[in-house]
Amino acid sequence: MNWVPIVFVTFKLLVLGTGMFFAIKWHYDQEKEKRVALRKSGKVVIVFAIALTFLGLFTYVLASTLGLDLTFP
Repeated sequence: MNWVPIVFVTFKLLVLGTGMFFAIKWHYDQEKEKRVALRKSGKVVIVFAIALTFLGLFTYVLASTLGLDLTFP
């Protein structure tokens, strides 16, 4: 009977230690994924802004070439 607390406490420490390790690892990986997603979304926004700028310039040049009146009233 003297060995039962030693075995149970050791088992409990191993299980809790393993659980804490994987919990910390999971939270760290979630933070990494947030940073990656934020970086990707930033790149998408920049590409969209550049595409929108080039589309506006292309439309302006095409309208000027076709002789459309582009003056504001």
